[in-house]
Amino acid sequence: MTGSSRVVAVLGPTNTGKTHYAIERMLGHRTGVIGLPLRLLAREVYDRIVAIRGPSVVALVTGEERILPPRAKYWVCTVEAMPEGMGVDFLAIDEIQLCADPERGHVFTDRLLRARGLHETLFLGSDTMRGPIRELVPEAQFMRRERMSRLAYAGAKKISRMPARSAIVGFSVDNVYAIAELIRRQKGGAAVVMGALSPRTRNAQVAMYQNGEVDYLVATDAIGMGLNLDIDHVAFSSLSKFDGRRMRPLAPNELAQIAGRAGRGMSDGTFGVTGDAAPLHAEVAQSIMDHRFTPMRKLNWRSAALRFGSIEALIHSLEAPPDSENLVRAREADDLGVLKTLSQVSEVAARASDTASVRLLWDVCRIPDFRGISHGEHAGLLELIFNHLHQSGAVPNYYVAQQIKRIDRIDGDIDTLSKRLAFIRTWTYVAQRKGWLHDESHWRGETRAVEDRVSDALHERLTQRFVDRRTSVLLRRLNQKEAILAEVNDKGEVTVENEFVGKLEGFRFSPDKNATGAEEKVLKAASLKALAPHFHLRADRFYNAPDTEIDFTEQGGLMWGEDAVGKLVAGSEPMKPLVEVFVDDAAGPDVAQKVQRRLQHFIDRKVTALFEPLLNLQRDEELAGQARGFAFRMVEALGVLLRDDVAQEVKELDQGARAVLRKHGIRFGQFTIFMPLLLKPAPTRLRLVLWALSKGLQEFPESPPPGLVTVPVAKDAPAGTDAMCGYRAAGERAIRIDMLERLADMLRSEDSRGGFEAKADMLSITGMTLEQFANLMQGLGYKAEKGERVKVKAAPVAEVTTPEVKAEGEATSDAVEPMPNATAEVETPAETTPAKEPVAEESAKEPKAENTAEQEVFYTFTWARVRPSNNRPRGQQDGNKPKGKGKPRGKPQGKKPGDRPQQGAKTFTARPPRKEKPIDPDNPFAAALMGLKDNK
Repeated sequence: MTGSSRVVAVLGPTNTGKTHYAIERMLGHRTGVIGLPLRLLAREVYDRIVAIRGPSVVALVTGEERILPPRAKYWVCTVEAMPEGMGVDFLAIDEIQLCADPERGHVFTDRLLRARGLHETLFLGSDTMRGPIRELVPEAQFMRRERMSRLAYAGAKKISRMPARSAIVGFSVDNVYAIAELIRRQKGGAAVVMGALSPRTRNAQVAMYQNGEVDYLVATDAIGMGLNLDIDHVAFSSLSKFDGRRMRPLAPNELAQIAGRAGRGMSDGTFGVTGDAAPLHAEVAQSIMDHRFTPMRKLNWRSAALRFGSIEALIHSLEAPPDSENLVRAREADDLGVLKTLSQVSEVAARASDTASVRLLWDVCRIPDFRGISHGEHAGLLELIFNHLHQSGAVPNYYVAQQIKRIDRIDGDIDTLSKRLAFIRTWTYVAQRKGWLHDESHWRGETRAVEDRVSDALHERLTQRFVDRRTSVLLRRLNQKEAILAEVNDKGEVTVENEFVGKLEGFRFSPDKNATGAEEKVLKAASLKALAPHFHLRADRFYNAPDTEIDFTEQGGLMWGEDAVGKLVAGSEPMKPLVEVFVDDAAGPDVAQKVQRRLQHFIDRKVTALFEPLLNLQRDEELAGQARGFAFRMVEALGVLLRDDVAQEVKELDQGARAVLRKHGIRFGQFTIFMPLLLKPAPTRLRLVLWALSKGLQEFPESPPPGLVTVPVAKDAPAGTDAMCGYRAAGERAIRIDMLERLADMLRSEDSRGGFEAKADMLSITGMTLEQFANLMQGLGYKAEKGERVKVKAAPVAEVTTPEVKAEGEATSDAVEPMPNATAEVETPAETTPAKEPVAEESAKEPKAENTAEQEVFYTFTWARVRPSNNRPRGQQDGNKPKGKGKPRGKPQGKKPGDRPQQGAKTFTARPPRKEKPIDPDNPFAAALMGLKDNK
């Protein structure tokens, strides 16, 4: 404080413009701070200053909200949250008469004694504070301001005769709600204002009153603290209140503080009583009108000289007696009570063993008890917070997230939402403390967002319950239990009392889109009650509907015609999905259960019909050993397995096991093992949905259009999507796996070592250009060398006699490992050599003009992948006899009498011919093999 500092007490009744005067004085200085008694009032003053100077220079600091621009010059705060030692030019404290408040008075008294601006300090409040200020702040000057309008006592009035633009004051939540309900029925609706509301909810409620949507306001004594509203009459429903300890009568000056809200500006106002409140005594009413009250003599005080050497020293300093006869030691506040409770906890006492720890404990104890459950509950929460802060320096993110998640809900009634709003205020307060959370800005945003959502929901519930708009008839019938009749046309449009209210989509009601906010909620509540019989009729019709009327979407939705009635969710197994129904709660559990049963029947039958081969494989009890294990893998993979993923299992299958599996429709391809019947569009579409459910995907991949041999590869698709679609990715495109196996059959006859060119049939079955086919082959492991040559006209080719082939055993693509001819291990006799097609060489001999010859592009394909190791230990390579049992893997060994035929991989060296085995009639290549046999 400097010698030029000026201290002024601006005193007078309500509606004298004291707060407006303080704002003007503050804006006349370079910097300033103003302390206000309520968060609601702080927000109102902040908005006023922002409208004048802009948001870049105005800060808002309350226990639960901080708006701190980098170039802030003016600070609007609650009195408890005022920063100390800022050195601002101007400082003001509003409602300074709260120094006598039994709960918060010691905070205001501390600001009266110690808070000063460098150039000017203002104390705003009632004239009853003149004496204490003169004694405690002798340098203070006094300014008296007179009320700008007249205030008159109007006596008692019934609520039914209450004039418009009236505020009815209650001193408990139940009393406020009861009055608002009565006004809604008799007057059409009321706005509700309470101190426990968030600024967002309070502003929304006040806006309804100020805009004329309602003519009545029901409030607690929170409106007495500087909230400026256009009120003509104030009526007290009670003359006593609970002050946190006991019920006590309101003093005349307290009644005047609230009554003074009537007659703002130059407009006169009146006050009176209503309901069960007794009429005011004449002298009390007169003193309110004349603004004459008993002067205050004692102010509540608590020492600000705190000692943090130990918990005991801190408690002792807080309970120190005052040194002035104008001060009285404040009763034990909540923060001191919690400090005493936690000091008895051994773990807390052990942690608070130094000055820093004791100071931290005190900061935690100052967290207000917004929840108001009990002293023990509050102390328990603060104990957890202190232990976290002391142990790790911050409250863990997981704990804060868990607490906020429990609160972040907008369902429930007014009381439920009010409790959530009180609970989130605790964490909003914690988030505002510097260094208490790991990511302060994030959690400040989260808590603010939750508070806003709950506040909006609370505003809607308050409006829905206490405001009657165009839905007044529906609300009245709902509350009076009158029958409401609804009509639903063939388009699902719902009308109630000949008014369109919304649309019934499946088993969910959507209110009229023109209705918003609380009106939408009211319409829905009334309409759902009226629709109760329609829900049951619709459920019966749905239960008896054929499966052709029901379908599933590629995102797992369940549709009845054009209406969504549910969705698929993951079950215990991929092929056993469950159903979640979309049914309004108002329809009742019977309707929901009936819809659920019908949808479950539908999807169960759909799985049975489309996956019949797979289900038969699963239920075949004759499968045993390796065949049964492989069948389990097929079922688990929904009928499509990449051969690379099960290469070892396939090698271990003997011919008998393969034959049994083939009878179930399984094809052992070179690249994929699959069931051809399950590659059809309908099973593929369902397989993708079931697979996406089992993987827990948020967005399901879409099945390719039916009939396409190749499709572009989706680069951002989850792993395994192409196989579930029935395709294999190769290069930039994916090819259908059954067509890939046909291509593999063609490639098997080509010389993959020496190189070959693409045949017309290869391009035909893939539907690709030569360049696209080259990219596909590269994706399959081939090397594609591009070249150019002179294009020649095709010449007649002499008939070539194919060498006689003696097949031994079964030679089908089913038994081929995923490698091309010379490098792959195939289950064909080693001496069987596929015939090569002659290559035309005329192009090399026929002379062509260099300038006029037409050039053509061609590709030569050779196998590019490195042959995998046979995984044998060092020293057991071909030609070296292994230790222990087994035969050498070098040269092929002839059979000895009694030897069992070898299974699994076979070598490619020549061996004497053996007796042909009969051709398996179930083999898909039986006809081709018979043709070879007939040509011998």
